[in-house]
Amino acid sequence: MINTEKTLEKLVKTALLSVEMPEILPQTVRDENGLCDINYALLNIHFPKTKESFERAKKRLVFEELFCLQVALSVIKSKTHSLSGCVIKHNTFEKFKSSLPFSLTDAQTRVINECITDMCIGRPMNRLIQGDVGSGKTVVAAALCCLCAENGFQSALMAPTEILAEQHFNTLSKITENSGIRCGLLTGSLTKKQKDAVKTQLKNGVIDVIIGTHALIVNDVEFQNLGLVITDEQHRFGANQRGKLSEKGHNPHTLVMSATPIPQTLAFILYGDLDISVIDEYPKGRQKIDTYCVDSSYRTRIYNYIKRFIAAGRQGYIVCPLVEENETDITSANEYYKKLSQGEFKGYSLGLLHGKMSAKDKETVMRKFAMGEIQLLISTTVIEVGIDVPNAVVMVIENAERFGLSQLHQLRGRIGRGEYKSDCILISDSDSPDTQKRLEIIKQSSDGFEIA
Repeated sequence: MINTEKTLEKLVKTALLSVEMPEILPQTVRDENGLCDINYALLNIHFPKTKESFERAKKRLVFEELFCLQVALSVIKSKTHSLSGCVIKHNTFEKFKSSLPFSLTDAQTRVINECITDMCIGRPMNRLIQGDVGSGKTVVAAALCCLCAENGFQSALMAPTEILAEQHFNTLSKITENSGIRCGLLTGSLTKKQKDAVKTQLKNGVIDVIIGTHALIVNDVEFQNLGLVITDEQHRFGANQRGKLSEKGHNPHTLVMSATPIPQTLAFILYGDLDISVIDEYPKGRQKIDTYCVDSSYRTRIYNYIKRFIAAGRQGYIVCPLVEENETDITSANEYYKKLSQGEFKGYSLGLLHGKMSAKDKETVMRKFAMGEIQLLISTTVIEVGIDVPNAVVMVIENAERFGLSQLHQLRGRIGRGEYKSDCILISDSDSPDTQKRLEIIKQSSDGFEIA
């Protein structure tokens, strides 16, 4: 019988001794960092004679990987930096601040100034703004949109769902109402007549800031002078979609907003062509969300707890990890909805939301919930992005051990968005020490970046 492992080992050793690998690291770089050459590294990572030789080989290969990454990112950035952007000549940030009925946080001010610096130097800004749920990213976007409008440029904000686009439109319209900035909304559900009217206003420069969904990137959408492109929750869009919107202007500035907490080192890798700003402070008055971890024996008490909130006129969510029943004992969203609507919550207004529904049906359910027509929404993780209901104050997450930490934090961020105290309840029957440790992190911390 052939010993596959021994045979493979022999083949690898023969290949390493027979082939001279080209050296890509300059001698000066190797000398400066105490690195061995590539052939020594490859031979000793596979067949180390000593522990020291293995560590030398490992150090060299890790350094090379990071070195190549940094060089590649520098090349990407140099290409974007060689382009001429829409130069901002008049800094009107102070005027914008004075028009607000509230004060900006130091973090918001810092990030806005970082963006303004980029936009004034003659090349396109390419910046990612990371801010936890509720940190005030939309106000930053509004400040930059006003800045562009004051300098004769239009701005476009693209959101992943219609309801989120509408929420951004309402928020931006309210923030900019004292600035004379004209906002418009373009989504797929508008009638042809409404769309044509918006497109005409956009082409003629009547609209300063357009907020919309993928409807913004269709061929017949034209701008008079597009200077800033903003995409919300970038991971929901492909790179081509972001590019298509930017192509409607002459190398406009690009701003990407994300509430998904990503460790900074990972963010540099995922968004290598973007400079990164972090909003690491929350506006005053933001409600703290209390988080509890319990097992399923508490379920009846939890239902009664939810009913008290509903009786007070509030709303809530119950999140399930699956859409349909399968071979596991995990309750699906469909089964959960049927069970509650016919049992514990019979007579209440319940809604069901999951990813297998059509886009139109999802929009309908989310809109009904946002308008208060649905008291309790049974959902999968599709609510993680794209729904902002200040009246929703309680969230129950079933089988919480099935979700990642960042995902749990993102889901929890759907509540605590208004003036009311909010609670998140994690249900898990897992007795795994690792699970208990993970859930304890969510219970103790409300900082998305710390959790990430």
